[in-house]
Amino acid sequence: MSRYDPAVIEKKWQDAWDQAGCFTARRDPARPKYYVLEMFPYPSGRIHMGHVRNYTMGDVVARTKIAQGYSVLHPMGWDAFGMPAENAAMERGGHPKEWTYGNIADMRDQMKPLGLSIDWSREFATCDPEYYGQQQAMFIDMMEKGLVYRKNAVVNWDPVDMTVLANEQVIDGKGWRSGAAVERRELTQWFFKISDYSEDLLTALDGLKDWPEKVRLMQANWIGQSRGLQFAFETVGAPAGFERLEVYTTRPDTLLGASFAAISPDHPLAKALESDPKVAAFVAECRKGGTSAEEIETAEKIGFDTGIRVKHPLDPNWELPVWIANFILMDYGTGAIFGCPGHDQRDFDFATKYGLPIKPVFVAEGADEAPLAEAFVPMKSERVRYVRGFAGDAVQTGDQAVAAAIAHAETNGYGQGVTKYRLRDWGISRQRYWGCPIPVIHCATCGVVAEKKENLPVRLPDDVTFDVPGNPLDRHPTWRDCTCPKCGAKARRETDTMDTFVDSSWYYARFTSPHAATPTDAADVDYWMNVDQYIGGIEHAILHLLYSRFFARAMHKTGHLPAKAIEPFNALFTQGMVTHEIYMTRDGNGRPVYHLPEDVIRSESGATLKDGTPVEVIPSAKMSKSKKNVVDPMNIIAQFGADTARWFVMSDSPPERDVEWTASGAEAAFKHLTRVWNLCSRIGELPADHTGPDDDMLRKATARAIHDVTQGIETFAFNKAIATLYAFTNTLAKADASTPVMKEAIRTLAKLMSPMTPHIAESIWTYQGGDGLCATAPWPKADPALLVDDTVTLPIQINGKRRAEITVPKEMPASEVEKIALADEAVIRFLAGQPVKKIIVVPGRIINVVV
Repeated sequence: MSRYDPAVIEKKWQDAWDQAGCFTARRDPARPKYYVLEMFPYPSGRIHMGHVRNYTMGDVVARTKIAQGYSVLHPMGWDAFGMPAENAAMERGGHPKEWTYGNIADMRDQMKPLGLSIDWSREFATCDPEYYGQQQAMFIDMMEKGLVYRKNAVVNWDPVDMTVLANEQVIDGKGWRSGAAVERRELTQWFFKISDYSEDLLTALDGLKDWPEKVRLMQANWIGQSRGLQFAFETVGAPAGFERLEVYTTRPDTLLGASFAAISPDHPLAKALESDPKVAAFVAECRKGGTSAEEIETAEKIGFDTGIRVKHPLDPNWELPVWIANFILMDYGTGAIFGCPGHDQRDFDFATKYGLPIKPVFVAEGADEAPLAEAFVPMKSERVRYVRGFAGDAVQTGDQAVAAAIAHAETNGYGQGVTKYRLRDWGISRQRYWGCPIPVIHCATCGVVAEKKENLPVRLPDDVTFDVPGNPLDRHPTWRDCTCPKCGAKARRETDTMDTFVDSSWYYARFTSPHAATPTDAADVDYWMNVDQYIGGIEHAILHLLYSRFFARAMHKTGHLPAKAIEPFNALFTQGMVTHEIYMTRDGNGRPVYHLPEDVIRSESGATLKDGTPVEVIPSAKMSKSKKNVVDPMNIIAQFGADTARWFVMSDSPPERDVEWTASGAEAAFKHLTRVWNLCSRIGELPADHTGPDDDMLRKATARAIHDVTQGIETFAFNKAIATLYAFTNTLAKADASTPVMKEAIRTLAKLMSPMTPHIAESIWTYQGGDGLCATAPWPKADPALLVDDTVTLPIQINGKRRAEITVPKEMPASEVEKIALADEAVIRFLAGQPVKKIIVVPGRIINVVV
């Protein structure tokens, strides 16, 4: 063999796989199927080492399953809609489409040299009209099934960019791009009725046994089931139509500690009071903040006393003031609460600020009632002493007291026990251009009308500009103005586009038949679904996965998925990040200046720039363009080859943990692959009639390697599989066995390495006479007889300290083991002539020598 040259062999074998169609997914009822999918990327323009790790993991699984005889689907696509493309058009000129498809082309060109076993014939981008047209068709189907509706909702509004912002786009109360103070504005928005599935989405988590427990817990907390009491206060002095104030509480046991009632600034009663300029001004002030629960929770608590009172349900002579408060959310419960400052910190802060009573309902078990310096908020499972409880002065847990309070309300007819969920309906309206158009039309006569399916896709117009803030679709009359599909009158298209989470909530189903004239093809989706192994980052543990689970249920209800696919992902794996050191100097003003790894020289004395300037090295962190601690995979491939990059990201740590990229680690990986290459060359030069004493040993080592590598891959312990391959390489390098046994061992090594390092594996396989392509060759099976160890290694302790070890036949009598132990050179050296008082052999475990 010539020297190991990745640049030569990697392109050669990628071409060979393409020509053979090795990775084209085929529906084959005669074979079991396996669908492996990585979360598809946003086309930002460059891949990074995190991409390499993520897609190599999926590739290892896919290649192994192909070798094990499965019909494998391993597709790739692009999550291509979203604000970054629109922002690029605003900042640099051009069109979001050009920016997006240009980035897709660049990233595809960067991914293909990795040698991934992807069926590129199934590739699509969510901004392809063929894709979003089918999404529009499903939207119409969901409207018909009652899963879509339209209502007024409070949103984050950027008054400069004139668009709705997601909560994460509001930073310190300002628009992340414009810097303008964000307002809470009420707009008419489109919603998916995900809340209809709250209970199902929660209870079904128990069946997802192959999902990480932390992900299931995060989803359960987001769905947020709670048991509480719903009741109504009778109002005093409220406008007509507001004779009752509905309240939902999860702590009805604290009702006897109430000191005020409060409503959201967006509550209908608050709106009814806005004719008072003072109320209107206060509500306007509240709307200057963001809409997220976190922002509202951390904001300063402010309130406005409406002058309205409500009667306590347990004492009609006990009246509570009704305040408008900025920390009450309209979209949870009823938008109204009663405040018990003694046992809720935000209520305590509010009551302290406005001089409202603070009465404890319970105290710690064994404690006396005393003024509170802060809210006393024990867990519901803790036992406390109720001084104002429904069971009198009693010691009980909060859970017991809540149940007693609900029972009391139901018995006395003033309230009802209710189970509610934190999960709100999914608002999908976005006031921007680069997204999937919502396929409805607004007609003065017919109202809101769905577009006819034969007119889909409703394509985005190309002739738009971004020189004026706001949604270009609003000011595009030839696209916006249309005729009603129902009556033919003049009408207007909906100019909102869909949240990009919609695009990524069903792509897994589209991959089963990406060119079908309907969202899915029944035969294809029935064969390929479910996704057997889904791989992606923990940052998507809540919303993406939750929305995908909802969408699968909606697609089943609308006839696009079979019942078995309402939980679309059988197994989920969340991988760690790739990290790297940060290199920093400072400018003349002391501000940090970051440097790329390739611009830094590391030595024993430290780190410097190429001109000798000392560099501060900051411990590893997630790779970030802003910190410049990024490693370009293309540079690594050019220097060492794709197999080195793949081997390194799989070998250094468990895949669920972060892995630190180091230049020395990459060099070590390359050296190992070179060693394997040279070992293959040496074995290839053995005479055909060469014999050696290690045939049995090497056969057993080969069988053990097959077993352990297979187990490592199947349990996502890729680093353990690679550790086994390192050890097996060492064994093979030292072995002196007959040529056929050596060749069989090196071919097995190639096959076991092929999921991680497919290119070098193909070269070794071919050189050593393997049949066909290594990529499609059957996965090796270990002979069970060779996995049975007939010897055992026993440690030898002398006076309690381990001094040596011996390997003996498993069935050797203890008397013979004793003789071999005492004859061992290390034992003789440590005994130094001392007489042995006792020797104890624990079969299969240890030998204890006492002197």
